[in-house]
Amino acid sequence: MPDLSRKKDRMALPQRREPHWQKLAKGAALGFRRGPNTWLVRYIPPSTRKGATRQWQALDRIAADDFGGAKRAAEEWLEQIAGSGVRSAKRSTVEAALRAYLADLRRHGRADTAREAEGRFKTCVWRDPIASLPFEDVTREDVAEWRERVLKGRKARTVARYYRALRAAANAALALGYVGNEAAWKLRPLVDADGDEGETAVFLNPAQRRAIVGAAALEAGDFLRGLELTGARPMELAAAIVSDFDGSTLRLAHKKGRPPKLRVRRVVLSAAGIELFKRRARDKLPGAHLFTEDGAQPWRRHIWAREIRGAIAKANEQAGRDPVARIPAGASAYSFRHARISELLQIHGVDPLTVAAQTGTSLAMIEKAYFRFIASAVEEKLAAVKDGAE
Repeated sequence: MPDLSRKKDRMALPQRREPHWQKLAKGAALGFRRGPNTWLVRYIPPSTRKGATRQWQALDRIAADDFGGAKRAAEEWLEQIAGSGVRSAKRSTVEAALRAYLADLRRHGRADTAREAEGRFKTCVWRDPIASLPFEDVTREDVAEWRERVLKGRKARTVARYYRALRAAANAALALGYVGNEAAWKLRPLVDADGDEGETAVFLNPAQRRAIVGAAALEAGDFLRGLELTGARPMELAAAIVSDFDGSTLRLAHKKGRPPKLRVRRVVLSAAGIELFKRRARDKLPGAHLFTEDGAQPWRRHIWAREIRGAIAKANEQAGRDPVARIPAGASAYSFRHARISELLQIHGVDPLTVAAQTGTSLAMIEKAYFRFIASAVEEKLAAVKDGAE
């Protein structure tokens, strides 16, 4: 579907009898006929069967370069149609539209999804200039400029998650009746934003991990230890409940792909892992979370981030100026997953296919993000092959 809001894109459209359409709302679209360069509006009622007459209107006296005027004229016509699904079109700011999306999630029992999305909006939307823009006037350039602002000081993968959350919310707001341009929210993916391995390039050795866990409060320390023993993503472990643990393995799940698809796996636990999870599951109901912030509240991203920052600061204070003992800048909860994958490959000699299955990643990502951590092991094996040949 073309983006009619950009004059350059409109003029590049092929000339044809059928207009080029851009969705405004469910069943409603703005059209542009290349050649005569005229505007039209179309509405398809929900009950319309294939082949039935569709309602449309030419938008006279609208200049070919006046997308805003054509859009307003189209919306005015749509609001006048008896029974139109867009008669009650909503006009407000981006923030209002996103808050309506959050409220709709909660209304449909998706409180966890709403909480996660709201956390991301607090980080990168509410205090950004895009929040105060009229939702209906947002252009692709506005969204691209927002993403550039968010990128400062952040990884591309992190910003990609923020963008997906924003785009999903914008699309939902359109479905809820907010007037806007669906194409405005579609951006090309960022380079190097197609995976989550390498969320942080910081590697923590066992002594550094012990220092952080020891400096953390009990709940946070157990959570970090759980990441270390499973190689789980923090969000996966935060969502794990007692019934996911069967005494020797742990069920973990995450969503990946476009559209997101639920990926479930069973992580085989070591003796230390079994001991930790038995302790975390003791005296709890099957539906209770294994790891919590305070004994009741499930972990939230900003809370565990705050806890680990505090533990790292405390560990570094105890380490003094010892460069070996100090925790490197950029360490996070994700570093525990990173260390687990790296050590399974390098130290324990587990084959990449098993590591990928246990940690919920792919062989391609193992090769891309972790090969540099097993270089020494590869050199030793190659040396052995050479010696054998001689």
